[in-house]
Amino acid sequence: MNLRSRINYCGALGAGIFLAAFLGGLVCHGVAAAADSEPDRTAEQECLFMALESAPDGTTIDELRAQCQAENLSDTKIEDKGLLATRRYTDADNKLRPFTLMAHKPNYILVACYNNSPNNSPWREGFKDSEPELDNVETQFQVSIKIPLATDLFNNKVDIFSGYTVRSYWQTYNKDLSAFFRETNYSPEVWMQIHNDWSFWGIKNKMYGFGFVHQSNGRADPISRSWNRVFATFIFEKGNLAFSIKPWYRIPEDDEDDDNSDITDYMGHGEIAAAYKWHRNTFAVISRNNLESGFKKGSVEASWSFPLRNYKYLKGYIQGFTGYGQSLIDYDSKETSIGIGFAVTDFL
Repeated sequence: MNLRSRINYCGALGAGIFLAAFLGGLVCHGVAAAADSEPDRTAEQECLFMALESAPDGTTIDELRAQCQAENLSDTKIEDKGLLATRRYTDADNKLRPFTLMAHKPNYILVACYNNSPNNSPWREGFKDSEPELDNVETQFQVSIKIPLATDLFNNKVDIFSGYTVRSYWQTYNKDLSAFFRETNYSPEVWMQIHNDWSFWGIKNKMYGFGFVHQSNGRADPISRSWNRVFATFIFEKGNLAFSIKPWYRIPEDDEDDDNSDITDYMGHGEIAAAYKWHRNTFAVISRNNLESGFKKGSVEASWSFPLRNYKYLKGYIQGFTGYGQSLIDYDSKETSIGIGFAVTDFL
């Protein structure tokens, strides 16, 4: 199978996985919404009934009741308990269920994303029979999930999770190149998170943690890109604003195995992120390597998820990016893009 066939095969497989996850999430939400509308039971009775059906053997009634109380808390007003508590209690609703898949990072699709300067250079060698020209407009999507490995350790303060994030860049409208997937980045990770309630000047440190992440594009030379990192994360909130500081350290590789030895010159040694909740809108921004590089090789990503009328489970989504490292194949190429589409989950 030649390179172009392998790319198209992987692209079709990636698209299938995304669509299955995306539609599956909508179906599950629809089932939950139908159950909520049944008039013969109170909300608490309905919750207990549904929890009992999916609970693992040995689960007590008290555990189920606590789960339903957490779910009820997640439906109360944001300002009554804080943004991060909302997310934590929403997660708590699922932790007792076996084989649980939970949202990790935002899950979205940008149906149309315009890039002002597509990076053609990595493909010159891959497409030996032609000079590929990438379209300025493409489709981008991200699927990000996590599963609990161990929860409520040390007096309910510590959880251990593993996660998997796939972000794809799909030349959907490029008929000359058979609408191929120009890049897909895979990020498996594992981390420990510690719940906290320390505060200063009205700012609360709700969580901190430590972990390991591998990121690669799954390609062979000459377009292989990958790196491994250990990281720490510190998450804070104040009112409807949540923000995080995430430093990391790249694990060194042998020179002969390193496909991108200068990647930290562009990706830096950490990122700062912030998200603000306003009614049903979420505004978020991620800054990476700007101060460290003197604003020469950094990046900024900004996004806005907004409601679509009264529909609860699908949101409109706009994302903009400028700088280096939007994808691994473009880690040393500067670009600016903006896209519009839909999100199932966002940062909050």
